[in-house]
Amino acid sequence: MAHVTEVTMANFNSLLDEELPVLVDFWAPWCGPCRTLSPIVDEVAGELEGKLKVAKCNVDENQDLAMKYGVMSIPTLVMLKGGQEIARTVGAMPKAKLLAELESHL
Repeated sequence: MAHVTEVTMANFNSLLDEELPVLVDFWAPWCGPCRTLSPIVDEVAGELEGKLKVAKCNVDENQDLAMKYGVMSIPTLVMLKGGQEIARTVGAMPKAKLLAELESHL
């Protein structure tokens, strides 16, 4: 299984310097749709390893990052490339839909 980075304010800026696009999953442990989407994101991380970095950001522990990216609902997936947002999805979705959304930006 691919490595999924736990995001904090301390390590977030290093993600912005990645050559590969970075998918950040904004979630919380109490969020039902987040718990549904989380294993799908983990599977996608494995399938797209080498094409995409995946990180997860607990919004309860990292409220500043959630505010910086305007996360109003969770789960929110934000794709960054070169430090800039290139795609965003909100809500749980099937794996096939997530893969299609991501692959259009790789």
